[in-house]
Amino acid sequence: MLNAALTSSMLLTAAHAAANVLYVSSYSGKVTTLDLNSARSPSCRVADNVPVLKAVSSTDGCAVSPSWLTLDHAHSTLFCIDEALPSDKGSLSSFKTNSNGSLTTLNKAVTLGGPVSGAGAGALTTWDVSNPSNLTLVQSELYHMDKPGPIADRQNAPHPHQTLLDPTGKFILVPDLGADKIYVYAVAANSLRLTVLPPIVVKAGSGPRHVAFAVRDDKTFMYLVTELANTIIGYEVTYPDGGIEFKELFNIDSHGAGKPVSEAVYAAEILVSPDAKFLIVSSRGDNTFSIPNFDRKNSTNITSDPLINFSIDGETGSLTPIQEAPCGGRYPRQFSINKAGTLVAVGQQKDARVVLIKRDPESGKLGDFVGYADVAGEITSVIFNE
Repeated sequence: MLNAALTSSMLLTAAHAAANVLYVSSYSGKVTTLDLNSARSPSCRVADNVPVLKAVSSTDGCAVSPSWLTLDHAHSTLFCIDEALPSDKGSLSSFKTNSNGSLTTLNKAVTLGGPVSGAGAGALTTWDVSNPSNLTLVQSELYHMDKPGPIADRQNAPHPHQTLLDPTGKFILVPDLGADKIYVYAVAANSLRLTVLPPIVVKAGSGPRHVAFAVRDDKTFMYLVTELANTIIGYEVTYPDGGIEFKELFNIDSHGAGKPVSEAVYAAEILVSPDAKFLIVSSRGDNTFSIPNFDRKNSTNITSDPLINFSIDGETGSLTPIQEAPCGGRYPRQFSINKAGTLVAVGQQKDARVVLIKRDPESGKLGDFVGYADVAGEITSVIFNE
């Protein structure tokens, strides 16, 4: 399944569901809905403690191993990708999002094995989701490697880890952790058919994981976070003659230039703020912070990995570190920023916890924890209903 193709097929309508919820996927096999309004309820607030986000609904319609969520908010439709570990087949499910936060299953289709973020284990598939009750396969692209990469235990086969549309909606990027490449495709103007373009080759052993784009005035930048080398690679993106080209600008450590980390640390998510002025990267295994427990009955501090916060230079695309902040737990595999840029929701994979962090859109800095919820299973994805 291709979450970028999902985005390209969406048309705006007036059908919206409840706004103040988070959707959470985890390896428990469930997709859970958390009520953001519950954090404002007096019954959920205790002095000097973080409010609890109430679970209002859950479904196992995306089982066995939900790994990624994509929302078509305009059509009140949620899509969930299932890795179905350890099966050699995954699945793509669609749900109607209801005003009370619940999800109604619409359809479930079998995919190629192990889809993590729309891209499968050695393959990419695209789907027509114009009718979410009838998910239809459009195209499959199989990946191959002649030999393992430098880190053989992680790069013994292709491992595409994400699909993402560029800002024009005309091209799709697929970072492959195993092959040390970013596959590039052009999307046909009148269909979801893809045309293969030359890939971006990155330094061997890097392990490309996720990319994010920033559009500043007349310039477009792309940022790649690598999981195995723990780096951020910056590119300037141009569109000569309707095509797309990438010029590498820099390759820095994921915590900032000159700040290498141990081999036990793995960079994960990378996102650009809604105003394209800031970039945040999550890192797993650092154990940088010790913070007070969210549960007032528990005096044991929480070990927390960091979110690394950068400002983006609009002229050069360069990154300047401005902050390292606790993410609220261990292994922040994925996080989301709301459209207003005022909140960050983080999924703590190893702590089975979702944390909500206040953010200042002007300075870009992360502030207090303003909500949390314990959710069964290893958290794989958390998104705002926007």
